[in-house]
Amino acid sequence: MIAASRERDVPLTMLDEGLMWAIALLLSISLVMVYSASIAYAEVDKATQSQTFYLLRHTVFMVVALGAGFIAFQIPTALWQKHASKFFLLALLLLALVLIPGIGKVVNGSRRWINLFVVNLQPSEVMKLAAVIYVADYTVRKAPKLHSFTQGFLPVFGAMCLVGNLLLLEPDFGALMVVMVISMAILFLAGINIRIFAGMAVAAVLAVVGMIVMSPYRLKRVTGFMDPWDDPYGKGYQLSHSLIAFGRGEWFGVGLGASVEKLFYLPEAHTDFIMAVIAEEFGFVGICVVIGLYAWIVLRAFRIAMDAKKQERYYPSLVAQGIGVWIGIQSFFNIGVNMGLLPTKGLTLPLMSFGGSAMLMNMVALAVLLRVDYENRRIKRGYKA
Repeated sequence: MIAASRERDVPLTMLDEGLMWAIALLLSISLVMVYSASIAYAEVDKATQSQTFYLLRHTVFMVVALGAGFIAFQIPTALWQKHASKFFLLALLLLALVLIPGIGKVVNGSRRWINLFVVNLQPSEVMKLAAVIYVADYTVRKAPKLHSFTQGFLPVFGAMCLVGNLLLLEPDFGALMVVMVISMAILFLAGINIRIFAGMAVAAVLAVVGMIVMSPYRLKRVTGFMDPWDDPYGKGYQLSHSLIAFGRGEWFGVGLGASVEKLFYLPEAHTDFIMAVIAEEFGFVGICVVIGLYAWIVLRAFRIAMDAKKQERYYPSLVAQGIGVWIGIQSFFNIGVNMGLLPTKGLTLPLMSFGGSAMLMNMVALAVLLRVDYENRRIKRGYKA
C-alpha cells in the first residue's frame, strides 16, 4: 500500500519542461498565424463569411487534440507495445475505408478524408503514428533476426508496401514519404543489417523516381519546382508566390497581419504554406525561431530515447526516436517546399498548420513521447514505469 501510494505521489513536474514549453510556444504561434493567414479568405468565402471562422475551428481542434494527448499520456508504453499490431491493423482498415465511394471524401481530386459528419478524419495521419508504434514493436520482437533478409526484413517490408499502395491510391505521396522515412529510420536505429538497409534505401530512391516519372501531375510539380518563374501563372504559381513572401519578409518581416501574399495570392496560406506567411510577417528572425523550436523537440526526443536505452527499455527508446524523426522530417519537408528547396508535396507543418487530424495525431504522438520521458524519470527515482 505504501509503495502504491508513493507511485501515485510522483509529481507531473518531473516532465521535460523544455519540451513542453516548445510545444506550447508552437501552439501559441499556430493560433496567431492561422488567424492571420486565413482572415481575408474567411471573410469573403460564402461558406464562412466570418473573419474568425478558421481561428475558432482551429481552437476547437487544438482543445480536442490536447484532451486526446492528456488521455494518451495516461497509457503506459507497455500497453502501446502490447496492442501495436492491432493499432496498425486499425490504421490499415481506415486507409482502405477512405477509398470506398460514399465513405471517403474527395477534395481537390484526392480521396484522403473520411466524413464523420462533425469532422473529417484523415487516415494517413493515423498511419504515421501507427507506423512508429508498429515498426518499433516489430524490431524489438525480431531483434535477433534483423540481420536476416527473409525473416527480419521481408515481413515489415511487405507491410509497408501494403501501406504504400493504399496511400498511392488516394493519392497521398507526401504521407507515403513520411511513413517510409519513419519506418526506415526505426529499422536503421534498431540495428538492421547495413547491406539490407543500403539496398532498401537505393530501392526506395528508385521507386520514388519511378513514381514521379510515371505520374504526369507529380512530374509537373517537379518541373515547376525546378524553375517556378518559367510558368509563374501555371505550374509555378504557388511556389513563386511563396518565394515572394520570403523575399518580402527580409530580416524582421513586414509586421503581424501585414502580409500581402495571403490576400488571395498564395493558395493554402493557412495550411501547407503557413510558413511563407510567417516568413513574410516576421522575416528571417521569425523563421529561425520556429525552426529552432522544431529542432529542440527533435533533440529532446532523441535525448529521451537515449535515456530509455540506458535503462534497457528498447521499445520506448525506438518510439521516442520514431516520433522525433516524424516531427523532424515532416517539418523539413514542409519548410523545404515553402522555401523552394523541395517539390510541392501537400504536407502540413506539425502543430502549426490548420487541420484537425494532423493536430490530433501530432499531440497524441508528443503525449506518448512525454510518457516515455515520464517513465524514464520514474525509474531513475526507483519507481516502476
